[in-house]
Amino acid sequence: MKKIGLFYGPEGGSTERVAKKIAETIGGTQVDLIPVKDQKAEDLATYENLIFGISTIGKETWKSDEAPNDWDVFLPELEKANLKGKIVAMFGLGDHLKYALNFVDAMAILAEKLEDKNVTIVGQCATEDYQFEESQAVIDGKFIGLPIDEDYEADKTDERVKNWVADIKKAFK
Repeated sequence: MKKIGLFYGPEGGSTERVAKKIAETIGGTQVDLIPVKDQKAEDLATYENLIFGISTIGKETWKSDEAPNDWDVFLPELEKANLKGKIVAMFGLGDHLKYALNFVDAMAILAEKLEDKNVTIVGQCATEDYQFEESQAVIDGKFIGLPIDEDYEADKTDERVKNWVADIKKAFK
């Protein structure tokens, strides 16, 4: 398997913690952990296999005057990137209780940005093990990537990561 670029944001919280778990489960030397903040489109070119980690912020901050988050800064770079032929997996963090109507929606936003990039998205997950009301990240009856709720289901994270990594490793070159 070729080296994997695991681009995640924001730094310093649950998304970074889960990114590190994923890297460790894959095998530390196989993965470069890269915070999306300050990355450029050309930084993605180094990798054939990509994992993106994104969190869904609460709706009270979606249209606020706060400083842009790491992904707000990186998405324009992602839009410029030539990703043709790359294999992409993604994971998203969300709160299935407080934001049951928007659970891990950020993965859907990210998937939309990848739609015209000629990538192969892998790592879809069944919805059965999750409690939520709505999610834009459910496409054709499955989550587009791995949903994680570190606020209320942290006890399930290790098992979910282990199963998901086994799935995506088969798809990565």
